Formats: sequence, C-alpha cells, structure tokens
Amino acid sequence: MLKIQEIQTLLLHRFPMLLVDRVTELQPNKRIVGYKNVTINEPFFAGHFPEYPIMPGVLILEAMTQLCGILSCSSENKQPARDGAINYITGADHVRFRQPVIPGDRLDMEAELTAQRQFIRKYFCRASVDGVLVAEAKVTVAEKKRSSL
Repeated sequence: MLKIQEIQTLLLHRFPMLLVDRVTELQPNKRIVGYKNVTINEPFFAGHFPEYPIMPGVLILEAMTQLCGILSCSSENKQPARDGAINYITGADHVRFRQPVIPGDRLDMEAELTAQRQFIRKYFCRASVDGVLVAEAKVTVAEKKRSSL
C-alpha cells in the first residue's frame, strides 16, 4: 500500500493535478490498484457543471494514467524528482466512459501492464464506483528525460 506521501515521490504531479490518493495493491511490472476520493471541493466542479457536478472524462483518464505512471516508476525503482525522468501519456485507445462520476464517489482504478518496449509501456485500465464500471481505456505511456522535452 502506498499513501499520498509515497505517491508524491513517484509522480511529479501536485494539487490540483494529483489524482491518485492511495495505492492499495502493487505487483511490479504487472498490475496496480488504487483510488481517488472525489469531493465537491475539486476545482473542476466549479465549471463542470455548477448545477450538476460531474468529473470530466479527461480527468478520469488522467487519473488512470497517473496510476500507470506509479506502476512504471515503482517497477523500475525510479523517483522522477531525483532521476530527471517523466512518464507521460502518448496515446489512449478504446476509451469508454460508461457512468458519470460525482462528488462523494470513490473512483477505484486498476491498471495492468500489457506490453513493454524500451521506454514505452501499454496498459489496460479500468475505473469503477461502488463496483460499477465507469470507464476503461488502453493507455500508452512513455518515459523521457525532462531535459529533452
């Protein structure tokens, strides 16, 4: 299990873009499970939508991708702040949003490594709320030195 302080050693994201609160299961080079507690205090709810707050799909995808980044860093025993490397999304295929995510939900996420070649990894990701599938995607993540971005 990784708590927020440990997650922050693996990801460069910080508020308001850090979208993983806890990792509950981690099998290096295989699979990761974690969650995001969605609260009404999220800054995006002010405009999406004021009368009917819904977590934007692109942020659900971002949260799943951050989980992939944690798996990637922990599998390679890297700390981005120290190593100068960054994991970023380079592709998303078969993205499906099936149910809205609203304040008060716990967005449970899992990602499974499906392919790896040098600095590129592919994952199959799923997100659910109360056991109901809300989103899924095939995500490609690349690692690159920050100095070459």
